[in-house]
Amino acid sequence: MQPWHTLWLLLLLGWTVSAADRAVTGPVVTWMIDNGVGFLADARHPHALGGLIGGLFFAGYMLTQFPGGYLGDRHGHRTLIVVSLVWAGAATIATGLVGGLVAFIVLRVVTGLGEGAFYSNDRTLITAVTPERHRGLGMGVVITGLALGITVATVFTPHFIGVGERVLPRAEAWRMAFWILGVATLAVALLLAVRFRAHLRAGAVARATARLAGYSAVSLALIMAVYLLGDRAGLAGLWIALLEVALAVGLVLFALLRKGAELGPVLKNRDLNLIYLANIAILWNLWFFSFWSVSIVAGAAHSSFMSAALTAGFNAGAGLLGFPAGGWLSDRTRRRGWSRKSVMLSCTGVQALLTVAFAWYLTAAARPALWIMGLLLFTASLFFNALQPVGHAWTAEIAEPRMRGSAFGMENLIGETGAVLAPAVGGALRDATGDWTLALWLDAALVAGCFAVLAAVRAGAPSRTAEAATAATVP
Repeated sequence: MQPWHTLWLLLLLGWTVSAADRAVTGPVVTWMIDNGVGFLADARHPHALGGLIGGLFFAGYMLTQFPGGYLGDRHGHRTLIVVSLVWAGAATIATGLVGGLVAFIVLRVVTGLGEGAFYSNDRTLITAVTPERHRGLGMGVVITGLALGITVATVFTPHFIGVGERVLPRAEAWRMAFWILGVATLAVALLLAVRFRAHLRAGAVARATARLAGYSAVSLALIMAVYLLGDRAGLAGLWIALLEVALAVGLVLFALLRKGAELGPVLKNRDLNLIYLANIAILWNLWFFSFWSVSIVAGAAHSSFMSAALTAGFNAGAGLLGFPAGGWLSDRTRRRGWSRKSVMLSCTGVQALLTVAFAWYLTAAARPALWIMGLLLFTASLFFNALQPVGHAWTAEIAEPRMRGSAFGMENLIGETGAVLAPAVGGALRDATGDWTLALWLDAALVAGCFAVLAAVRAGAPSRTAEAATAATVP
């Protein structure tokens, strides 16, 4: 086994627990709504409120994307990965200890703020350590952990809650899901800290944690101020989510004004900006289905919570095949002298057609069958998951090597606006129309728009000399 293979497996574990921590909110919210318990029991618009909770998590997650990558470029990417996992595990456990809507939201936002530092440093570390000819495969293998984590959260949350029902009052059983996943995250964080110990320095860890905590404290205050003021003003959850996105845009402009010269290669590159824009639709689709797929399937088929969770699991489970396959295919086409763009467009186009097919089936069928919904979710997700590592490798080729952490951070910061809005918009449309049809057609339209934006991106790759220099000095 090559050294980079070991790194892939370690980062895959990190992705698995991190994704499970963020994806568990959707099934827990669905269980609360279905059972009339917790802070959603008396909500007038429970799906809209549940979607807003999911969106606020991603508001926190998106606001540490760029600073997480920026700090990783300066304090070490392995350092930020370990800090992110410890933070996420502790915050997830704490989520299961709190009571009340506002406290729950605060802990979900705090969890997102910690997890936000993982993505940009993970992608940069893979780029630097993996030979260029295997880079796409490495991106795909590692991010398979995202599919694993979402699958665990989607399929096993009913079982976690079942464990909770045996030791806690039924109305409190949902807490067990957060405790189990939080402990698992801390265990993985400890494993990575031991394996990365040669690269970790106490001073660097302390400085990185302090700077990330300082930025997160400001972000948390801003996010919660927008939520509380919007709630007091009687704004709908959708409008609050839009205000959170406006907050993120304001912070991007602030970064441009303060560090415009330093960040020029990240913020003023035409092709990178198009990829950032396309990533909004990609992450909208990812977290619309990851958050609401159980509810979509249960509502369409009138099935039980457990049956819906198992069927919805096909959407996440497709990533186990799609992520590595897409990365491998893009590496193969790259070695033949073609651009990764051709693979990216092919996967996006097929996924758009299959998403339209899923929306049409739920619209046309009087009583959609679970097996057909599972098949459509699996095939659409297969191509959707395949395109993501291709896009990550493409970003690595376009960005300047010394700025990759910042580029990946900015890509996910802007893209996460889709993740902030998707649960909230989807939930609001469900409450307003009584079903998921309009939300599904909106998702399909965004995927089609993503294809058009990606078609305008030009292919490009940095020089081999720059690649070698970066690989030799990556922290």
